[in-house]
Amino acid sequence: MKSVKLYREPEMVNPCLVTAWPGVGNVAVIAATYLKDRLNAEELGEIDPSAFFDFGGVFIKDNLVDTPTFPEGKFYYWDSGGEGKDIIIFLAEAQPATGSYEYAGLVLDVAQRFGVKRVYSLAAAITEYHPDQPRVLGAASSPELLEELKKLEVVMAGDFYVAGLNGLLLGVATERGMEGVCLLGETVKYAARMANPRASQSVLGALTNLLGVEIDMAELEEFAESTEKQIRQINNEMKREFLQNFTKPIWERQEHEENG
Repeated sequence: MKSVKLYREPEMVNPCLVTAWPGVGNVAVIAATYLKDRLNAEELGEIDPSAFFDFGGVFIKDNLVDTPTFPEGKFYYWDSGGEGKDIIIFLAEAQPATGSYEYAGLVLDVAQRFGVKRVYSLAAAITEYHPDQPRVLGAASSPELLEELKKLEVVMAGDFYVAGLNGLLLGVATERGMEGVCLLGETVKYAARMANPRASQSVLGALTNLLGVEIDMAELEEFAESTEKQIRQINNEMKREFLQNFTKPIWERQEHEENG
């Protein structure tokens, strides 16, 4: 694998793969990064990004030209110590600009090298209204896996589309005969550009149940509470603007009716 650099080749027991690329609300990356940090997962390797990204310019800092830096895509692994499944986590800083299918293949090449049979992809599901507790939507590569998700109260949303590598990877995994699960956290449309750790927390809750691991969620909860206030503030401002611009006081409406 010329485009992949592995730092080590540990022996793994029944490993699974968790993947995350940036997307709406950064739901996937927040969840996977938090999992990596709480498990103290070690670096395993990386994908050479030079064939998948291009530069359209250069940044200047304090009038000095900065050197170009490609977005990273790194593998991490966690050894369960024989108490469960080992875990490989792949975290990317950006969606590839070209060659997405090939990129997904490289990620799965590494996974299969270590004996991975099941892949978990994390993503966001856009909603019109801000939920107090985001639900987790799910998709899987087999009816048997769907039943496993239903037991965790993951919502079966029927027909939908998962954009980017967070979705494509599962299609490529299915082509290879690997099991695939997608977990999507509800994220309100009007705050899609904001980080949504509350949705990440919901996704991570379902994921850790599937993986059979326990992690401390306290730090993620603090992050979620701080952003929750910002999202609700945006919601309140939108409501005020709607009332000001699209509604009339009752006396103005009565006056209009009398004149008409």
